[in-house]
Amino acid sequence: MNTFNIHQAKTHFSRLVDQAAAGDSIVIAKAGRPVAKLVPLGAMPPEQKKRTGFLRSIEFPDDFDRMAEAEIAASFSGIE
Repeated sequence: MNTFNIHQAKTHFSRLVDQAAAGDSIVIAKAGRPVAKLVPLGAMPPEQKKRTGFLRSIEFPDDFDRMAEAEIAASFSGIE
């Protein structure tokens, strides 16, 4: 894995893209601190849907919108 500062990366960007396409990983640093990584597109993990908030770990059944349908209908059966 090669490291280049931002100025070098801007100057040699097409060469770095060619290296990444060939399978190399390139780290881009700002003031000596790594801030970005240039990797081949095939090396990227597939995108996953992210669930945010406090319900992210809860699994909902496929019939969630029909749950307790009979009980709800029965509670309104005498109302007109």
